[in-house]
Amino acid sequence: MDSTNQLLKPVTAKINESGNIEIGGCDLVKLAEKYGTPLYVLDEETIRSVCRDYKNAFKNYPKVNMMYASKALCTMATSKLLFDEGFGFDVVSAGEIYTVYKAGVDMSRVLFNGNNKSFDELTLAIELGVGRISVDNFFELSLLNEIAKSHNKIVDILLRITPGIECHTHEYIQTGHLDSKFGFDLTQVDDAVELILNEYKNLKLHGLHAHIGSQIFETSVYGDEIEILIKEIARLDEKFSLKLDEINIGGGLGVKYTENDCPPSTYTIADIIIKRLDDCIKKYNIEPPALFIEPGRSVISTAGVTLYTVGSSKQVPKGKKYIAVDGGMADNPRPSMYQAKYVAGVANKKEVSSSKTVTIAGRFCESGDILIDGINLPELEEGDILCVYNTGAYNYSMASNYNRVQKPAMILVNNSQSDMLVKRETLEDLISHDEIPGRLKK
Repeated sequence: MDSTNQLLKPVTAKINESGNIEIGGCDLVKLAEKYGTPLYVLDEETIRSVCRDYKNAFKNYPKVNMMYASKALCTMATSKLLFDEGFGFDVVSAGEIYTVYKAGVDMSRVLFNGNNKSFDELTLAIELGVGRISVDNFFELSLLNEIAKSHNKIVDILLRITPGIECHTHEYIQTGHLDSKFGFDLTQVDDAVELILNEYKNLKLHGLHAHIGSQIFETSVYGDEIEILIKEIARLDEKFSLKLDEINIGGGLGVKYTENDCPPSTYTIADIIIKRLDDCIKKYNIEPPALFIEPGRSVISTAGVTLYTVGSSKQVPKGKKYIAVDGGMADNPRPSMYQAKYVAGVANKKEVSSSKTVTIAGRFCESGDILIDGINLPELEEGDILCVYNTGAYNYSMASNYNRVQKPAMILVNNSQSDMLVKRETLEDLISHDEIPGRLKK
C-alpha cells in the first residue's frame, strides 16, 4: 500500500484556475505577496496524512509508541499538531524540550536523546518530567544518576547501543555503524548494566535504543536491527535476570526528493518490523516489548515547500545559465552539506512543454551556494516565484544567519487558510543579542 512519504509534493498541491500552484487551498503567488520570500510553507493535511499512515500501518502490534524526531522540524505549532495526532517526541536539546513543553505536550511522552547532554539539559529534563532519557555513554550515566539523586527522583532510561549496521545513505547521516559517535558498543553493555544495577540506584533501565541512520530506502536493515536488540534483551535477561520491556528502533525512513527516489511506504516497513519482531520474540522466548519508533523526516518533509523570488540571471558563455533567488544555503544548507537534490516548479506559470535547463543559485557569498544544479524549468524572469518541494525537514531546523541575513517566516496552510507559525526575523532581531563593550564606545 502506498503512503504519503512516497509523494514528491504535498497531497493538496495542484494548479488552480489562475494557472498558479496551490497548496492547502492557498495560491502560492498570493502567499508570497502576503508574507514575502523566502517563505517556508507547511501543508497541514499532508502532515496529518503521514501521521495516520504510521498509526494505521502499525495498528496490528499492540504496544507501539510513535515518537516524532523533533530535530527534523521543531516549532510550538508543529509540536501541538503532532501531539494531537497521537505522537510523542524524541528531543535532542534543551531548546527542543522547552519547545514541546510550551506547546502543551504531555512530557511523559517525551524521550531525550543525544551523545553529549549537558548538566543543565539533563536537569531541565528531570524537572519538566521527561518520560525517558536515552543514555549514550558512561559519563552520562554517572552524571544523570548524580542529578537524579540530588532531585530525589528515579529516572527512567534506555541504553542507546550501536548495533553495527551500515545503511546505504550519506556517511554524515549514518548513525548505527560501529565507528559512530553515538551509543554504547555492544561490548560495553554489560559494564553499563552492572553500574545501573549495583551503583546507580536513581536510574531505572527499561530497554534498549538504536538508530541506524536517515533517508533510508533499504527494508532489511530494520529487521536486522530488531534481531540485534531482541537478542541482546534475551542475553541480558539470562545473565542478569533483567526483564527489559522496551525497544526503540529509531526512525530514518526516506522520502521522495526527486522522481528517481523510491522510498518504501510506511506500510511496507511496518509489515517487515512487526513480522521480524514476532519472529524474534518466539525465537528468543521473551515477552513482547513495547515498540518505540522515531520518524522525523518522513513525517514532515513532504508537507513542506519553500518559496523564493527570482532575481538576477547569468549565462556563462558556452556554459550554464544561472538563475539567482533570494534565499539559498542559509535557509536550506542540505545541498551544500549532503549534495542533496530537489525538484522545483514555477508557482506563477502554467506548466508548459518548452523549458530550459538552468542552475538555481542562492544569494549567499559562497560558490557552493547552489540549490539545484541543472533543472528544466519554463523561461524564468525576475519576480517569478519558485517553489522548491519537499523542504519540510532539516531546512528551517538547520537554517542560519549567514551573511547576516534574516531567517524566513513559516506558515501553515489548510482549507484555503494560512496561519503564521514562525515570524520572519527583522534586522532588529539580528542585532538583539549584540553588545558593544563600553571601552569601544569612547
